[in-house]
Amino acid sequence: MGTSVKTDVGTSVMWNEDWASQAACRVSQPDQLFVRGAEQNKAKKMCAGCPVKAECLAEALENQIEWGVWGGMTERERRALLKRNPNAKWRAVLEQARVGAAAKPVTV
Repeated sequence: MGTSVKTDVGTSVMWNEDWASQAACRVSQPDQLFVRGAEQNKAKKMCAGCPVKAECLAEALENQIEWGVWGGMTERERRALLKRNPNAKWRAVLEQARVGAAAKPVTV
């Protein structure tokens, strides 16, 4: 189940509590996400279009997971983010970012 938030433009944005079962990487070999160097860029590409990227990243940040690519970020990128914002509530931050993105009008 997930939680739904209404935005000012009436769209509904879901936070997926069961995110792991819907992750783009669920069908890949887990070792593909726990690589070093240039291989991390390949792993991050797997995350690019993932529908639960924010949930995955929140999990890694909230639990300070030290290894692997989670939510499109390497361990080094996550460490830097945690250092800049040590007391952040990451789920709340990422939920708010998602709501803000959904509220912006799309121009073509």
